Amino acid sequence: MVYDVVVVGAGHAGCEAAAAAAGLGRHTALLTFHRAQIGRLSCNPAMGGLAKGCLVREIDALGGLMGRVTDQATIQFRRLNTRKGLAVQASRAQVDVDLYPGLMRAALESTKNLEIVEGEAAELLISGGRIVGLRLADGRELRTTNVVLTTGTFLGGLLHCGEQQTAGGRIGEEAALALSACMRSLGIPLNRLKTGTTPRLAAESIRWDLLEKQPDDPGHFSFDPPGKRPGSRDMYITWTNAQTHQIIREALHRSPMFSGQIQGRGPRYCPSIEDKIVRFADKDRHQLFLEPEGLQTNRVYVNGTSTSLPKDVQELLIHSVFGLEEAEILQYGYAVEYDCIDATSLGHDLQLRSLPGLYCAGQINGTSGYEEAAAQGLIAGIHAAGGSLRLGRDEAYIGVMIDDLVSRGVGGEPYRMFPSRAEHRLLLREDNADRRLSPKARALGLLPEERWSRFAEKEREIQQQKSWIKAQILVPDASTQERLASSSLPPLRKAQSLEEYLRRPEVEWMALRPMFPELSAQPEVGEQVEIDVKYAGYIVREEGRRADAQRLEQFSLEGVDFMQISALSMECRERLSRALPPTLGAAARLPGVTPAAIDTLALVVARRDGKERYL
Repeated sequence: MVYDVVVVGAGHAGCEAAAAAAGLGRHTALLTFHRAQIGRLSCNPAMGGLAKGCLVREIDALGGLMGRVTDQATIQFRRLNTRKGLAVQASRAQVDVDLYPGLMRAALESTKNLEIVEGEAAELLISGGRIVGLRLADGRELRTTNVVLTTGTFLGGLLHCGEQQTAGGRIGEEAALALSACMRSLGIPLNRLKTGTTPRLAAESIRWDLLEKQPDDPGHFSFDPPGKRPGSRDMYITWTNAQTHQIIREALHRSPMFSGQIQGRGPRYCPSIEDKIVRFADKDRHQLFLEPEGLQTNRVYVNGTSTSLPKDVQELLIHSVFGLEEAEILQYGYAVEYDCIDATSLGHDLQLRSLPGLYCAGQINGTSGYEEAAAQGLIAGIHAAGGSLRLGRDEAYIGVMIDDLVSRGVGGEPYRMFPSRAEHRLLLREDNADRRLSPKARALGLLPEERWSRFAEKEREIQQQKSWIKAQILVPDASTQERLASSSLPPLRKAQSLEEYLRRPEVEWMALRPMFPELSAQPEVGEQVEIDVKYAGYIVREEGRRADAQRLEQFSLEGVDFMQISALSMECRERLSRALPPTLGAAARLPGVTPAAIDTLALVVARRDGKERYL
């Protein structure tokens, strides 16, 4: 069997990679152990969160699947950080654990040029120093010059629950052991990381009446018109206590994390419950979120209790929590160790520099999270199919993440996307992801005509509305003041344009509409006009910072021998020699590379180019 692209693994990275490659017209195979496992939600059935929600919207703006499938499976939606600035506001959706993968599988099965193949990848086939195919465990060969590895936690996967160890990528499923051995034999260095999941409880055994309910907000991820939700479920909050913490402390010697049984490092920002108790010993309680997994299941995810403690200890700690005294555990928490590569061995196209034709995306690159994986899968799939999409750090969170991975690596622990990682985050908001990225998707051929027409009409109306409000002059006469007061709007102090009036913090678009029927009734249009107007000064300032950063990217460091620059410290020379940053901008983002070092590098590059200086 011959394909243009073969994607190994059908998790969130694999689904997006396969859909993108097929969408670009390439004959694509998506290899999975079992078709029924496509798009499974191994951990919490939820999408989004801080920065992660922006990744979902960027994937959608680029023609990916995650946002649309999430909206079709949402059972609760929340807006986070609404009292803070736009740069850190975020969306999060709880989805049905069975409906989401079913919808994702259906979307892929109906994708033209895509074939789903069941089997285990066992060996990468190499000829002339590049990929020529993939051999499966049953002997079949898939011939291709482009392979995308999206193996998740399956590559060399080992499950831990107390002292018990089982080979597997997740509970009840096999591990990809042969492929791991093959990669080592090819000289591809592999590291070891760890992640984990929580106990699942029976809904009917929880005292819901004692717990605090979380509000459900309106909202959706995709820029497509929202449809009707399949149903809804309430989420609740409870807390650990002194008894819970004591139970965990007394059992730490039985925890694989603390006994030395687990070698890989887990995610710093999503620690296990036992890790929390040790690291935050001064805290007398930790918040737990009880999140039903779906509409047709009684399983409840206990967010905040990721653990690999033995089953008997898990029983004790769960039953010590308020409202869970009689809770029945349907599935115990466990940790999983898995193999990953050093992401600095990849280019920005996520292709392994040492082996042309081999692309990697998702947890194999040392990241954590469905959203991070899906975004990488989309980019890897585009490049494996012969497309090209390099997103700058000033253009997308996806660009920030990939640049972080290939320039800095993950630092020995799973990488998670945060707003603080993006230096231009005021420009990289959830609300404007389509305005930033849809034209790029259209140019690539990933955005269907219907979606593009809808976007183009929205953008036309935004610009039209901005021009209209700029031209409208409000005069502080009695009639105008009375109309403003009747809408609970502040009075005019002087004659000014409607644009200037809207810039005032206490004035909102929807409050102005009764006075001005000409204002758009489309919420997404009004939102963008209001943001553009209110944040104009901040955005201009951020655009200046972006221009400065782009200027550094123009200066190539190709061919520079960093070890020969005596004006740099030895530590700095070693860091630069290991990372080999392609530009001054990339060098400036490396840990330990100071502004003074950048000035020195700029002088070196200027002399190389026959200039007196650049900066």
